[in-house]
Amino acid sequence: MGEDSAVVAAAREGDERAFTALVERYRPELRVHCYRMLGSFEEAEDLTQEAFLRAWRSRETYQGRSTFRAWLYRIATNACLDFLDRSPRRALPDPPPGPVPPAIVPWLQPCPDAVLAEVESAETGPDAVVVAKETIELAFLAAIQYLQPRQRAVLILRDVLGWSAKETALQLESTVAAVNSMLQRARPVLKERLPERRLDWAHTGSTDQDREILQRYMAALERADDDALAALLSADARASQQSGAGGHEGEHAVWCEGRQTILDAWAPALHGPHAVRFKVLPATANRQPVAASYIRSGDEGPYRAFALTSLRIEDGLVAETATFGTALFPAFGLPAVL
Repeated sequence: MGEDSAVVAAAREGDERAFTALVERYRPELRVHCYRMLGSFEEAEDLTQEAFLRAWRSRETYQGRSTFRAWLYRIATNACLDFLDRSPRRALPDPPPGPVPPAIVPWLQPCPDAVLAEVESAETGPDAVVVAKETIELAFLAAIQYLQPRQRAVLILRDVLGWSAKETALQLESTVAAVNSMLQRARPVLKERLPERRLDWAHTGSTDQDREILQRYMAALERADDDALAALLSADARASQQSGAGGHEGEHAVWCEGRQTILDAWAPALHGPHAVRFKVLPATANRQPVAASYIRSGDEGPYRAFALTSLRIEDGLVAETATFGTALFPAFGLPAVL
């Protein structure tokens, strides 16, 4: 649906109602754009609002040479770049070779699928690329955190949203040559840090098989069933856990590789004197199944929020898990206590 020129003109002249109608129309996809830029769901919420405040203050500068949507993207992109300039990220821990275990990126957070659904149901009917599965999964988001912020912006605008080099250069107040150069440097880094089979994941949403595997994973965890968990994991499965997530109290994230290594890492929580009981609820984030786990010690008392674990599934097996803390339970509509 095209933009109503009368509404755009009214917004530019200071009609708050018209301006609000326009920005709310584009809020869902701009929030996803900020999320890709930052990797943090909570920061993306803040920067989307910051972008709208900037747009309101500078509304008279909109000259109509691009769509209002493109103008908002420019403001949102620059708001994210300014934020990253002001708040440079901590150096990432040395990752293992190859694809980045998502949970080792300290600021990375999962994005509830309900938020992505708002983009698909928006009146604007945006292109599927805005929330394409292969560019919203945690593996992709972790990989692009290894790009310099402006390289990341160029790659998102060009390769994710499909904008031309000229449009991207206008967005970033740069030149076509500079944009092409940044893209040429960004692509090899991304290729090195993505799983080889990324292009095989391009279905939309969770499949019936994904949901069935999630249910089996949840049941196995609740039963502390090592054999059932082993049957779900690929031989070379990987697991990562963010610092502070799932009861991990170290200063750094942890990761491991291999079915037996993962089972050994889970063993203290599932068996022995310090074992806990699990209750697990299903969720979805970044087009992947998620297990929202709760724990309690002993046979009595409530189950308390423990962790969010995203599952990446290949060929009917769990190829990777990424475990995050409980900060986003409210964003998923999950209670703190069961």
